Amino acid sequence: MRLALFGGEAWTGEDLALVRRVLHPACVVNAYGPTEAVITPTLWSADAEAIVQGYAPIGRPVGRRTAHVLDADLQPVPQGVPGELYLGGDGLARGYLGRAALTAERFVADPFDEAGGRLYRTGDLVRWRADGQLEYLERLDHQVKVRGFRIELGEVEARLREQPGVREALVCLHEGAAGPSLVAYVAPAAGASLDATTLKTQMAQALPDYMVPSALMVLDSFPLGANGKVDRRALPVPAVAGTPGYEAPHGDVAQTLAAIWAELLKVAQVGLHDNFFDLGGNSLLVIRMHRLVEDRLQPGLAVVDLFKYPTVGALARHIEQKGRGPAAAATDDAAQAKQRAQQQRAALLQRRRPTERTL
Repeated sequence: MRLALFGGEAWTGEDLALVRRVLHPACVVNAYGPTEAVITPTLWSADAEAIVQGYAPIGRPVGRRTAHVLDADLQPVPQGVPGELYLGGDGLARGYLGRAALTAERFVADPFDEAGGRLYRTGDLVRWRADGQLEYLERLDHQVKVRGFRIELGEVEARLREQPGVREALVCLHEGAAGPSLVAYVAPAAGASLDATTLKTQMAQALPDYMVPSALMVLDSFPLGANGKVDRRALPVPAVAGTPGYEAPHGDVAQTLAAIWAELLKVAQVGLHDNFFDLGGNSLLVIRMHRLVEDRLQPGLAVVDLFKYPTVGALARHIEQKGRGPAAAATDDAAQAKQRAQQQRAALLQRRRPTERTL
């Protein structure tokens, strides 16, 4: 095959490698362009030996098209700095039929065109590379807020795709009973086997805790819609990430903690070894948990203790050890002193003469 041309969806380095293995094209072309810009305002072409990390570049403007990478104030950003892609020049649609408000939002005046042209806001986050090519990063509407932190879903997906054996990755925001949380779906490369627990551990080493998905599901492949794109509505609902092998909490402290967690996280049961954050907990719920634990157990915990001991068993042991306190320590010292006195008296009696012991 002489030429492989693709478009309509972001292509990854893994996708390109598959095309090259199967079709052996002499040249590959990534044709980028939303419908509003009428087919391929930019494109990237490369020979069969080009190496791509992450997404394939979307190239340079074609013909009498313009491309601008701008910040929120419509100011150009420096090379290498992410910004929103605005398209201008020939080929722009006039707007959305019967939707004047949406048209005014997406089609804006071109501040760089003295003739009064317009720009289309693509909603795509991109940046200029050193070679003058545009690099696609992600959709701007894929930004979410979890535990008070703004997260780029594309960044989490990129980290997942870097893991060995991962062919595809998709991260979504899931609105659960305990609040919003990240859910990740991955599909393995040909011949690879993926373990969700191992992937979560690897993600925890690469990302801050608030960016690590609460649930991670391994699928053979992603469901596709009629247009060939991933059908997010058809993805399976994530299960609560409890610890395999449920063990009931034992003891008053552990049972009280489990009841508090179940109440906060809206789950049916919490096991001795279940992790608060794996069950959907977050920093805001930690504050509420701290108040409830103090109300019901009065252990005198610091909030940081709830992060240091994230399972029911670990936190219960910490509370029980802490509950012994100075008074318990003093009791232990008194008992040890009494035992030493008894031992000394026994040794003294052993040293006396037999006649003294019988008198």
